[in-house]
Amino acid sequence: MGISLVTIALVLGMKRITKKVPGALVAVIGMIILSSALDWQTKGVSVLGPVSGGLPQIGLPALDWSTVPPLLAQLTGVAFSLFIVIIAQSAATARAYSAKYDEKFNENTDLIGLTLGNLGAGLSGTFVVNGSPTKTQMVDGAGGRNQLAQLTTTVIVAFVLLFLTGPLAFLPNAVLSSVVFVIGVELVDVAGMRSIFAQRKVEFYIALFTAAVVVLWGVEQAILLAIVLSLLEHVRRGYKPTNAVLVEDNGRVHSLPVTSPAQTRTGLMVYKFNHSMYYANADQFSEQVTELLKTGPEPVRWFCLEASAVADVDFSAGAVLRSICNQLDAKHIKFVFADVSSDVRPQLDLYGITRLVGEDAYYDEVGDVEAAYEKQGVLAPALA
Repeated sequence: MGISLVTIALVLGMKRITKKVPGALVAVIGMIILSSALDWQTKGVSVLGPVSGGLPQIGLPALDWSTVPPLLAQLTGVAFSLFIVIIAQSAATARAYSAKYDEKFNENTDLIGLTLGNLGAGLSGTFVVNGSPTKTQMVDGAGGRNQLAQLTTTVIVAFVLLFLTGPLAFLPNAVLSSVVFVIGVELVDVAGMRSIFAQRKVEFYIALFTAAVVVLWGVEQAILLAIVLSLLEHVRRGYKPTNAVLVEDNGRVHSLPVTSPAQTRTGLMVYKFNHSMYYANADQFSEQVTELLKTGPEPVRWFCLEASAVADVDFSAGAVLRSICNQLDAKHIKFVFADVSSDVRPQLDLYGITRLVGEDAYYDEVGDVEAAYEKQGVLAPALA
């Protein structure tokens, strides 16, 4: 306990005095010297013990058929857990520090680097390579800002492996634990959690529950659970998106809830669907369109689907759209589209929607729909 408290005091104290000198390094070197001089190991202090020296041997591991079944068994357990932890921790760490210093972050490049690093680890018989949040914080806290920090670390590690593994045997395990503890505490982003709670309470509870699972169960289980919960939350939002009707006021188009079935022009209703259309929300789309046509202030002659937020239409939603097309046609209501993306338009063609509504039913934006509707009204006064 005493060694741990002194180590923590050294690490935190050096940060207050100067950030140019890494307190963790001072604590490790100082405690190795004290442990060796005072022979702490004989006094019951747990130390690191003998550390193998020399550089790793590069080459393929020795394998025979008897080792294949155990290796395959590891793939579904330890290997998969490591994969999940590496992907999640590395991406989260890189994203957090790139945001901290307003730098660009390319997750694909990061994954390529991790792949090459783990390939090297496999050929040299070392630990797996991970974008460790604790070690990243250690480098960041010591002032490392570029690749020079990594190159310096490589040189120092090689020097230690060749010449200084003997002194490492005297390092108390409590010192290592204390250094990691301080780094872990610094990684707890209380201000960030407050911000999440203020802006997105659902995600705050997911983060809090994930943290609890890390403590009570394990890291890989918590990451998998967080992924599942996040996907369920995404599906929940997509299941019942907040759609709207668009109206024009003083030359500007703005949104109203679908419970206010207003019309952009007399007889023209513009309905905005705020999510990709798929089997889970297709019924909501059908119900809202049917209700809007029943409760509108005036009989609807043109019904416009504003599809700027629709990034995809699945098979079930396509079937619902065809049904809506037929219902509107039976009521002599023209069905048109505004702001359909270049990815969604081929889907509508494939589902037969274009054949039902016609090639002329697609407009770039709502303003074009209004202009076409007014022109149609001039040509056909009975519809005005």
